[in-house]
Amino acid sequence: MSSWIQRVVLVVVAVGFGMQLVPVRRDNPPVDQSKSLYALHPTPSEVQAVFERSCRDCHSNETVWPWYSHIAPVSWMVANDVHDGRKHFNLSEWGNYPEEKKLRKLGEICEQVKNEDMPDDKYTLIHRSARLDKQQRAMLCDWVEATRRPLQTEVMKFAKPSERPDQNIPASDQ
Repeated sequence: MSSWIQRVVLVVVAVGFGMQLVPVRRDNPPVDQSKSLYALHPTPSEVQAVFERSCRDCHSNETVWPWYSHIAPVSWMVANDVHDGRKHFNLSEWGNYPEEKKLRKLGEICEQVKNEDMPDDKYTLIHRSARLDKQQRAMLCDWVEATRRPLQTEVMKFAKPSERPDQNIPASDQ
């Protein structure tokens, strides 16, 4: 092998080893089960199974960090996706959300599942069991709607008249 090829290989190997030294936060914060989505809303076992299989790793504090999440540069992407997912919606911290945020997040869950934006394609590429079929998507959205109704009623009880969605509808549209 020529000396320039050996140098290139040496540099590539050195960079590869060097990348492994970059710290990546792969933590799972403590979980108070009493604040989880499941503890606060009746969740049928089929719906919970979908959340566990297709959402938990990126949207909870109970991430199962796979072997490839320890190898840079893939580890950087996986950790970023998990931290970003937790920031947007966290099954484990549901009880910390204000009621209005819960309503908004429930709507986003259904919208993103219906539009097939979630689960993320990168995730389902490797985790094929996380893919959702039309029936599972519909089941999740049905559960979301059933969960939103009482929550919406509760929020409306405490909303100021000017903040109530039904008060902002013009008389001709009621």
